[in-house]
Amino acid sequence: MRPYKLYLSVVLATTFQYSCNVKEKVEKVPQSPNILWIFLEDTAPLLSSYGTTLISTPNIDSLASQGVLYRNVFMPAPVCSASRSSIITGIMSTTTGTHNHHSSRTKESGIYLADSLETIPEIFKREGYFTFNNGKDDYNFIYNRKDLYSQDYRMHPLYGKNGIHLNLASLQHKQPFFGQIQLYGGKEIFSKNFKDKVATPVDRSAIELPPYLPQHPAIIEEYANHLDAIQITDQKVGKIIKELRDNDLLENTIVFFFSDHGMRITRNKQFLYDGGLHVPLIIADFTKTSEMLPQGSKNNDLISGLDLGTSALALADIDIPSYMEGQNIFSKSFKREYVISTRDRCDFTIDRIRSVRSKEFKYIRNFKTDRPYTQPTYMDFDGVEFVKVMHQLNKENKLDSLQEIFMSDVRPSEELYDLKNDPFELNNLAYDLKYVGVRDKYARILEDWISETDDKGQYPEDEENLKLMLGIWGEYASNPEYDTLREKYPTLSGTLVHLKTASSVVIDSTFLEEPTMELKDYLEKPDVDPGTE
Repeated sequence: MRPYKLYLSVVLATTFQYSCNVKEKVEKVPQSPNILWIFLEDTAPLLSSYGTTLISTPNIDSLASQGVLYRNVFMPAPVCSASRSSIITGIMSTTTGTHNHHSSRTKESGIYLADSLETIPEIFKREGYFTFNNGKDDYNFIYNRKDLYSQDYRMHPLYGKNGIHLNLASLQHKQPFFGQIQLYGGKEIFSKNFKDKVATPVDRSAIELPPYLPQHPAIIEEYANHLDAIQITDQKVGKIIKELRDNDLLENTIVFFFSDHGMRITRNKQFLYDGGLHVPLIIADFTKTSEMLPQGSKNNDLISGLDLGTSALALADIDIPSYMEGQNIFSKSFKREYVISTRDRCDFTIDRIRSVRSKEFKYIRNFKTDRPYTQPTYMDFDGVEFVKVMHQLNKENKLDSLQEIFMSDVRPSEELYDLKNDPFELNNLAYDLKYVGVRDKYARILEDWISETDDKGQYPEDEENLKLMLGIWGEYASNPEYDTLREKYPTLSGTLVHLKTASSVVIDSTFLEEPTMELKDYLEKPDVDPGTE
């Protein structure tokens, strides 16, 4: 062989070997992890992995065995849109003015976030992540959804924007991704074939209700339905994990499993007792790279729902903006002394409640003691059976001394509960002289927080949001805040109820600009269908 040919052969062989080594190294470079939120609605931590024995949740239990189960997670609000608006921004909804349920559903009532504020998905998107949300957003602010998520969606005049489902198989070449899959959770009970989906209905005779609920068949059935809904949810979780695995996505994915707030039953959803705020949270790291997510472990840290988005950013090694109120639960210095939660207008029902919860005590402040806990709500409008039963039992004096407290026409301005000795929050210690010091300590924490964050719940709500509520809910909107509107708009009450069942409009790439509903159009033409699928 001639010298130059030998030299060329050596060069080619070396080059080939080098390129192979580079290729091998590239393939081994760790990719930023996918972050997937399995986001439930209205679901209590009544899972077998949390100690429930009445039902089996094998798929959720398997998720817990491969990750961390968090025992003390409490949401910033006990209703969907206020909670979700907080989670997706990492900021309390009372700070951004998005605390009233189903706000910003019209152009006239629009609430805008500060230009400097980016939501969690916007930050992921800026950092090169593909983002999507399969299902409802339910945010109480005006936003261009394309800035947050890369998918077509539907838009409903009351329930907001809803991402059209992306098949997980389509994500193979869209990694890393930050995605959300919305599951109905406790709202599975609204499915037309709900009962048919339940393979093994829970034994109703084995149910022992919390002491604030009477052992009445209608109440037991509502509670049992929730457990059965969780069994359906468990099957769906199993399918999601399988689909991730089948499409070679699972090994690069960190999965969050949680709910927006607690279950629908008396004294739970829409209220600041633990039943309305306590949710399951499981985080499973299938990449097996995070020391903070050891398999099969349990965590007792006090965590706010505000911490979910900020902690997801931390797992992706993305800086958390200083304006966010959420914390990084994976930081070695993480420690929450308390979680603050808020309740304001829910649908047409106007209220203002605040709570401060530590591991030892819960302090609740009721700002509107002129109205009972059980003032009319959407469940009265819908004629929900267990609600009617509770009112009937109270009228007939068939509730015991603990159960009748919540049904009373009177409620105190302050409540204080010793959570270790009174986990169901039944014995109000706020006026017990032995606990005056504790009450005042928590009251000061709340007062300081209201002042420091400029809690927007202390200010009257914009007329435009209330107009929509009055138009939809009619005579059920009975709070005095509606009196002036009734005089100002005498024909408005109840004329927009059709919006509850209106069709959604599909928003795809053919739309150059996102449409915004204007209330005046429906006031002028109340019978016009706002859109079609």
